[in-house]
Amino acid sequence: MNNSIKSKVFFLALLVSSLFSFQIASSQNYVLNNSSSVLEVHGTSSLHDWTLETEKQSGKLVMAVSETLEISTLTITVEAESLKSGKSSMDNNTYEALNTDDHKTMNFNLTSVKQVDKLSDHSFKVSASGKMTISGVSKTITIGVTVKLEADKVLLEGEKSFKMTDFGIDPPKALLGTIKTGDDIKITFNSVFEKK
Repeated sequence: MNNSIKSKVFFLALLVSSLFSFQIASSQNYVLNNSSSVLEVHGTSSLHDWTLETEKQSGKLVMAVSETLEISTLTITVEAESLKSGKSSMDNNTYEALNTDDHKTMNFNLTSVKQVDKLSDHSFKVSASGKMTISGVSKTITIGVTVKLEADKVLLEGEKSFKMTDFGIDPPKALLGTIKTGDDIKITFNSVFEKK
């Protein structure tokens, strides 16, 4: 009788422990908070450096945290004509270069996670590979991302440099070609994902 009770208690404790472990490690869905997130494009020109900031972006993140970090889905979509520099003439040149009439969005879709390094209980350094599509041209890129966990939020921070011509984009020109934009650009992002 006594052994039977102990056996039942042990089984119940094991069941609760298993359920709790599953809950910790099970995947969680997050969506990007547009108003809290920042994505910028930095570049140069023959006149001065410039920055475009995204006003409209969306995204989805599916991941699980146990001893490690497991990301199964990461997508980020930027509305091309939401890129703003504060100067309408430059914005219009950018939209023309990106051919936004035909290509309304720029996208990143995760294809694989190459490496995860645990920095602390709440932060990780991730090397991720994914397909980036700009102006209708898709390329596979690898990017380093710092992932920070905060209650019901996940913060992603990183940057990636590449050339416009990698995506078939001719660097914009202004004032009859007297101002020329450099081919090299850098995208920086601080993305805030909130639990769905």
